[in-house]
Amino acid sequence: MQQGFSNNQACLIVGVNSKTGRRWRNGRNADRKQKAAPPVRPVVPPSGPSRYLRGDERIYIADRLRERAAVRQIAAELDRSPSTISREIRRNRTAGTRGLGHCRPHAAQARAEARRPRPKPGKIGQNPELRAFVQDHLDLRWSPEQSCQALRAQFPDRPEMHVVHETVYQSLYVQGRGELRRETSPGRCGRGRTRRKPRRQAQQRQPRFRDPMMISERPAEAGDRAVPGHGEGDLIIGKDGASAIGTLVERSTRYVMLLHLPGGRGTELVRDALVETVRTLPAHLKRSLTRDHGVEIGRHREFTVATDIPVHFCDPAGPWQRGSNENTNGLLRQYFPKSTDLSVHTREDLDAVAAELNGRPRKTLGWETPAERLHRLLTA
Repeated sequence: MQQGFSNNQACLIVGVNSKTGRRWRNGRNADRKQKAAPPVRPVVPPSGPSRYLRGDERIYIADRLRERAAVRQIAAELDRSPSTISREIRRNRTAGTRGLGHCRPHAAQARAEARRPRPKPGKIGQNPELRAFVQDHLDLRWSPEQSCQALRAQFPDRPEMHVVHETVYQSLYVQGRGELRRETSPGRCGRGRTRRKPRRQAQQRQPRFRDPMMISERPAEAGDRAVPGHGEGDLIIGKDGASAIGTLVERSTRYVMLLHLPGGRGTELVRDALVETVRTLPAHLKRSLTRDHGVEIGRHREFTVATDIPVHFCDPAGPWQRGSNENTNGLLRQYFPKSTDLSVHTREDLDAVAAELNGRPRKTLGWETPAERLHRLLTA
């Protein structure tokens, strides 16, 4: 029975005898002729708060709307969010009515129960053209967000081809959907760690080199990336620490250059590879280099003498001070996985990977590529 009606009034509305209505509601007591019978539909109080609106709440909303109650007032009485009540009314109000005062709670409950079963087919799985586009860009190791931005740029007038990157992640992670190929694993698109590793406290670490130039001494223009020419460097290490590839990233454009180290990561080898790489740059792109305290950069003073580029060191336990380089190292692991031999890659292999990375659009560059941004600097 809806709230606000007595038993006799409800029976008159339904068109049954009041005695029959009481028996439907309360059941029948046992007597000499008949056994006891439970109510036709026993009312079971809800066990607790539910994520979804229940049938009795929808009935309450319909009753209060007939009384012209405000949405926020109804939400407060049901201990629900006002947006939940507003969305429920907008979805289920009777077609053709301008106000909010006409809802059919039982039909709304039936529609809600029909919408709830999972799993449902995703947008990517239902559109072969969309699926092929996303799959092709994931094969190029583009991130889901980069792929979604490319969709909006290439199909600006086709909303059916627009998805958010969370939709792509769901297609990758949720098992059994089959919307994207299984060999496109989430690890190739997501660069996060599965768990954190304990480290020593920063104040317990001591600088490796004597009187190094710290990052606090780096020109202020390098911090805001307004002036090009300030780079960040590091190594990615192969299996058992026996091989390595050097990385060099320009902070303003995020342009990547890779150092070929087939003979190992000794200090002289790293110094010579750095000198050879930076000599290919124009003078206005050789201002400073920021590094960590790795032993391979032990001949940094000789590098400075040869190239006139000062080397600044991050604070202990401060990899975030080389954020562009750390992010690039994560991207490079898609091409050079951990625990693999990096010495098998030739100079041509490294150049191809660097070209592919420099051809990816970057969100931080307004979806320009590092190659486009560097070309603009060089032509200017």
